[in-house]
Formats: sequence, structure tokens, C-alpha cells
Amino acid sequence: MIDNWVILAIRFYQRYISPLLGRHCRFYPTCSQYALEAITKYGLLRGGLLATRRLLHCHPWDAGGYDPVP
Repeated sequence: MIDNWVILAIRFYQRYISPLLGRHCRFYPTCSQYALEAITKYGLLRGGLLATRRLLHCHPWDAGGYDPVP
């Protein structure tokens, strides 16, 4: 149930907030898409941990690149 609320929040961000910020993600898929896929595949706990780990790599000193959900 709470998974659905988190997924809804991510989709809201992707649809309405991300376009205002511009596309600057160094990763493919984007961090928000990665979080959406991870939570959908593994649930809120494990998917949330994967998404958090990914967000911790989202900084100018990380090379970025292709990083799919395991």
C-alpha cells in the first residue's frame, strides 16, 4: 500500500518537477526512473535501499553512465 504512494510521488516528480529542473542526471536510467524500477521490482525496503545507494552516487565526481537495477 505505501509502495503505491511512493511510486505515485516519484511519478509526480518525473512529470511536474523534473522538467522544471532540466535534465542533468549523469546516469541511465535516471535516478528517479531507477528508484521507480527498484521499488516496483523489490518493494519499498530493498528497492528504497538500492535507490538511496544510487542517489549517494549522484554528484559531480562520479562518472555516471549505464547503471541498471540489478
